[in-house]
Amino acid sequence: QVQLVESGGGLVQDGGSLKLSCVASGRTFSSYTMGWFRQAPGKEREFVAAISWSSNTYYADSLKGRFTTSRDNAKNTVYLQMNSLKPEDTAVYYCAVGAGTDYPSVWNYRYWGQGTQVTVSS
Repeated sequence: QVQLVESGGGLVQDGGSLKLSCVASGRTFSSYTMGWFRQAPGKEREFVAAISWSSNTYYADSLKGRFTTSRDNAKNTVYLQMNSLKPEDTAVYYCAVGAGTDYPSVWNYRYWGQGTQVTVSS
């Protein structure tokens, strides 16, 4: 069993920045892929970013250049730095852990956090 706890969400103005954190416990964190997804009201959960066990990173095409993910295996923590935020980035952001390589797919991930709300005001 793996427990994931996200933090760092909140209210930010258009153009602002936020850094999300996700702390994992329960298994060997460093061996797994960590993913970030988001879900806006009335929409499906969508892929944001992923970082492999070897720290290779993958991003949704629409978010490249604004979002950056990183991990600190010593702290069992993965981060999502979000810059130049826009109102359309408003969503609940989730981290997840998985062992496969189909990074953009929700089915690649077995365990999920509870999510953290990000709201970008115009």
